[in-house]
This record gives sequence, C-alpha cells and structure tokens, in this order.
Amino acid sequence: MLNELHIENIAVIEKADIRFGSGFNVLTGETGAGKSIVIDSIGAVLGGRVSRELVRRGADKGTVTAVFDQAGCEAWLAENEIEAEDELILQRRISADGKSSCRVCGMPVTAAQMKELALLLVDIHGQNDGRQLMDETRHRAYLDRFGCLEGDIAAFDQAYSAYRSVKKELDRLQMDEVEKERLSDSLKYQIEELERAQLKAGEYDGLVDRRDLLRNSEKLTEAIDQAIASLSGGDENAISLAQNAAYYTGKAAALSAELERAAEGINAAAFALADASELLRDFRESLDFSPEEYDQLETRISLLNKLERKYGRDEEALIDYLQECRNKLDDIQYADERSAKLERQLQEQIRLCRKAAQKLSASRREAAKRLEERIVSQLRELSMPSVRFAVEFTPMDNDLGFDATGADKIRFVMSANAGEELGRISRIASGGELSRIMLAMKNVFAENDPVSTMIFDEIDTGVSGIAAQRVGEKLFSVSLGKQVMCVTHLPQIAAMADNHYLISKEERSGRTYTQVLKLDQEGRERELARLHGGDNITALTLASAGEQLSAADAYKKHYLTSHGR
Repeated sequence: MLNELHIENIAVIEKADIRFGSGFNVLTGETGAGKSIVIDSIGAVLGGRVSRELVRRGADKGTVTAVFDQAGCEAWLAENEIEAEDELILQRRISADGKSSCRVCGMPVTAAQMKELALLLVDIHGQNDGRQLMDETRHRAYLDRFGCLEGDIAAFDQAYSAYRSVKKELDRLQMDEVEKERLSDSLKYQIEELERAQLKAGEYDGLVDRRDLLRNSEKLTEAIDQAIASLSGGDENAISLAQNAAYYTGKAAALSAELERAAEGINAAAFALADASELLRDFRESLDFSPEEYDQLETRISLLNKLERKYGRDEEALIDYLQECRNKLDDIQYADERSAKLERQLQEQIRLCRKAAQKLSASRREAAKRLEERIVSQLRELSMPSVRFAVEFTPMDNDLGFDATGADKIRFVMSANAGEELGRISRIASGGELSRIMLAMKNVFAENDPVSTMIFDEIDTGVSGIAAQRVGEKLFSVSLGKQVMCVTHLPQIAAMADNHYLISKEERSGRTYTQVLKLDQEGRERELARLHGGDNITALTLASAGEQLSAADAYKKHYLTSHGR
C-alpha cells in the first residue's frame, strides 16, 4: 500500500507530506484547493505523462516521492536489478523546461518501467473511467479480465496467428494469369542476366587491384629494374659493397671484440639486401603485361558496376538476389500445386480457429453469467434495486465466423428501472448510475487483481442522498481487502473514512499555498458540517456531523461483526 507521499513545488502545492493509513482514506476540500493535484502527483510518480505546467511557478523543478510496501513487486525488482529492503521509494522530478526523471530506490528508470511497476501497486479510477465504460469496444476486455480467460485467449491467438500466416502466403501466390506471366518473364530475364555474369563473392576488389597494377605497369617495371640494378647490377652494387664491408669488419672484429656487433649487423644487412634482390627479380619475372588482359579487366569491372547500379546491390547481395529470383520463379511455376496445398492447410486452420473460438466463447458465456450476477448484486447494494445488467453476445457477421478477437461481439446492456427494456449503457445510464456501475465493476475486478491500493477520483459524480450513503458503505467494504483512497465532496462518503485528510489553500504575499492536514475527530466534524452547509457552520450542523460520524462507526462495527471480522 501507499504509506507516504511527499509533494514539493507541484502546481499550487509548495510542500506537503502525507502519511496514508490502511483501510479507507478520504480527501476533501473546497473546489480548486488542490485535491486533484494530489491524485495527479500520484499519477506522475507512477510514470504518467507530465508537463512543465505541473511545476509551481517560480520553481526550478517539482518533485513527487512515494513510499510503498514492496509486497508483490519482488519479480519486477529482480528483473530490473533493483535492490529494496522493506519499502519501495519512487521518485519523479519534473524540471521547469518539461524534462523529467524517474527513480526507484535511488536507481534511475524510464517512465515506461515506472508504469510497469505501477500496474503492480495502484489502480486509479479517474473521472473519465465512466466514459470508458460507455465505449463498447472495451466491454470484451472487461469480461475477459473478470473471467481470467488468459488460457483460452492464448489458445485462440495461436490458432488465429497460424491462420493469418497461411492466408498471407496463399494470397501472395494467388495472382491473375496476366500478372503471373509478366512477373515470370521479368524473373527469367533477371536470372539469365545474373547467371550469365557468373558472379563470385569478393571478385570486384581483386579485379580493381589487378587493373590498377596493370595501369601502372610501365612505371612499376622501370622502378623495379632500377632497384635491381642498384642492388646487384655491375661490379659496384649495394650487395657487393655490403658483403665487402661485412668481410673487412669481420676481420677487424677478430682483432677487437668490441666490433663483433658491428660485424654481425653488416653481415645481416648483406643477407637482407640479397633476399630483397631475389624478391624483386621473382616479382619482375611474374609480371606479364598484355593489353588484352587489361581490356578484359576493364570490361569485367564495367559489367559488375552496371549490374550493381541496375539492381542497387553489391556483388554479394546480387548473388543472394539471384537465388531469391530463382525461388520466386519456382513459386510461380509451381503456384497451382502449392496453392492447393496451402488451401488445404488454410481450411484446417479455419477449423482449428473455429474450435478455439467456440471454446473461448463458451468460457466467456460462463464468465458473463457470473459477472451479471455479481454486478447486479453490487448495484443493488449501491441503491439500484431494480437494475438489470446483462452481457449481450452477437455472432461475428463475416464468412469465417470469427476475427482476431474470437467469435463474439460483446457489449454490456442494462435497465436502470423496473419495466424498462435492456439497452446500451451510453443511452440509459445517468452520470450517477455510471459512477456506481464503474464502482461495482472495480470492486468485482479487484478480487482477481493483486494491486493493493485503489484510488477513486470523484467517484461520487452525479450521486447524492441514499445512493451516496451506499457508495460510502461500498468503498468501506472494499477497503477491508485493499487500501482505498477517495476524493469526494459528499459527507456521506467522507463519514465512512478511516483516515480523513483536508486539502485547503490560502493566499500569502500574493501567492497561493495548499496544505494537507489529517483531521482528528473535531476536525472531521467541522469538515462534514462544511460539506453539508458550506461556510455557515452552526452548533446544529456540527451536532449533525457528529451524529453522522457515530452512525458511520456503528455501521462499520456491525458490518465487521456480521462478516466475522
């Protein structure tokens, strides 16, 4: 659960430290005091999108730090090589220029990594979740999540993926005869041209080197001849002089040991000069310069350059392309045979998809019955006694009978009042009913969700009176299994809290400052009185608020006793 939240220089909050408790936590305050900023700060530290507008005016940066229990996050920590002791410390810094950084237990992470971790920590119900409920394209995902249908979905996805693969290959082969003949002629021409070139990997560089050698043959021969003459030509040449020097130095070394190194060096030099002379002679004799060879090299290089420009590939890639053309031509020439084989495979994959889709559909229908019962039960507890809720299944209206999602179109329908027909939620549910339906679904889904903290940002939209009382009671019951946080304007909900925080703001020296205060019993009475009657707090409204808190405490004790807690 979320234990502590530190906010610094975020919007109108200069600095705030909040220690949350287990159970049901409520945040109240005047409109604009900064309640939603607290929720936005939690969203930011969990990897949500941020902007420089979030940083308090005049500050260099804003910081949000959250301290969570690490239970349930061990695998994520190990995968990301982050060490934590008993707590997880998450931090998000947003600079005034809009840049941000994320850290977990002091280690830098990306916003994407932070979002992954957030899925294990918190479920935030925002003010737009009710609108999401009206989006019928999401209903199938809600049902699948409730039914824990991952296994059936994976089996269908595997069959559908195989079907798509075979279908794609078959579509590639099935072309009209004119297109087939055109492509076949083109491939034959390219194959013939490339085969005629007799391409060899690495040939081009060798040809260029040999051509450059022949291009400079006259200068090369002249230079080698002069070098050979200098080394071994005539009586007075480098080798004979070096040998004479070696001979006389050797005689001197026999008389003085200090000259032995000089004699050895000159002798080695004489041998090296002789070896070099032999290498030059051998190279000179290997040179066979003929105009015909040079012309052949130029012709070959020109052909390779032409092919490389034409096909946009070097010689190695041209060899691969040649084989690719051969394969494509084979596909065309044997297309009818392969198409027949693929058609048989396709029909088999369609059969397997339908089988997997039927199994998935059956599992969805079983899950739908359970979901209908659970949602109706929850909504009746939320002061909607005549509600009917159903999951409507419609077969796929295509020849296959399935698509990438299975064999069913799924949407939720409801009737809020007795005697009314079932209809689309978007057309029937009011704002308050949407809030309660979403709360009911969140409560049902939470049973299979490892997340330990649930945050509701103004779940009370459009709710009042007895319905508000029921929402407060429902949030309390949810908080017995998870930490619940709720931003609310309703005293009926605030009275059910285990921990009550007041968000208030004041002006000092022309600046707005927001503070967060955990309320004691007296503070709660005054805040409930304000929620009931505004600024006109009287002894009567205070007494009424005290009675409301006592009634809430009595309800919670009775609930705990009746549920064996």
